[in-house]
Amino acid sequence: MTSHPTPLQVLLAAPRGFCAGVDRAIEIVELALRQYGPPVYVRHAIVHNTHVVADLEAKGAVFVEDEDDVPEGGLIVFSAHGVAPQVRRNAEQRALRPIDATCPLVTKVHLEARDYARLGYSIVLIGHAGHQEVIGTTGEAPEAIMLVESVEDVSALDLPDPERIAYITQTTLSVDEAAGIVDALKARYPNARGPRGEDICYATTNRQAATKELAARAEVVLVVGSAHSSNSQRMVEVALAAGADAAHLIEDAGAVDEAWLDGVRTVGLTSGASAPESLVTGVIWYLRDRPGGAQVTTVDVLEEHMSFALPAGLRRLPVQSAR
Repeated sequence: MTSHPTPLQVLLAAPRGFCAGVDRAIEIVELALRQYGPPVYVRHAIVHNTHVVADLEAKGAVFVEDEDDVPEGGLIVFSAHGVAPQVRRNAEQRALRPIDATCPLVTKVHLEARDYARLGYSIVLIGHAGHQEVIGTTGEAPEAIMLVESVEDVSALDLPDPERIAYITQTTLSVDEAAGIVDALKARYPNARGPRGEDICYATTNRQAATKELAARAEVVLVVGSAHSSNSQRMVEVALAAGADAAHLIEDAGAVDEAWLDGVRTVGLTSGASAPESLVTGVIWYLRDRPGGAQVTTVDVLEEHMSFALPAGLRRLPVQSAR
């Protein structure tokens, strides 16, 4: 009698994938291309996903790392990660036509930085050096902001007035790691003021909560997302910290290593806030096509109903999205 391989159990996280800020940013570029025609220049990757960037490039978007790379008078879209005020001034001086795709939750952090700087506070920014969001936020008050990446960095702080300290955070951090840094900061500076409401965005928080649920029930967790996506990287870290035997960040189905699945019966599958759902579907079909196939069960952790308005000049245009 021939035995058949046992189907792989795949637990599919909900929520996962695009957040409202990413959805809005991509739609802004698509609408700009429809209204103005190519080329539409985008400063930095509109969101941190190589598939999204390649799709928009095929439609006529041109990605640049500096506003000086845009021809004078050209149309420029600022990415979802936000930009420093100096970038806006440079764009204005070159007569560029800006469209702002900054996530509103990043804008919230920028406004907090400005407010605290205006009040004379030393501002501790919890985040990752070199990330576009951190660069943009720091640019709001460069003389007042000190970047902290770890609990160890807190102990090295030397701030002029311990009574006038505030902290803000990058929106895509590990919730638990950021909480540990905030605890260390408050232990050293008890009167440190925090943001009005959490700076870590709802989507980051929700996807990490769903990832923890997968880690508790699956041996291996696969996170679909690009290597330069901060929120996707944090989800891998969260899965490992929550007890998964292994967790891997994959760009798409082609990045799955069969060795990861050897002897594994249950796999958790999720995706970062900048990863298209089509990539998750591709991974599911890959797992179903393996010997024994796969049975997919959705793990509903919570529902999301967030959306953000488009810039006024683009709101009247319908868009046919392939997402």
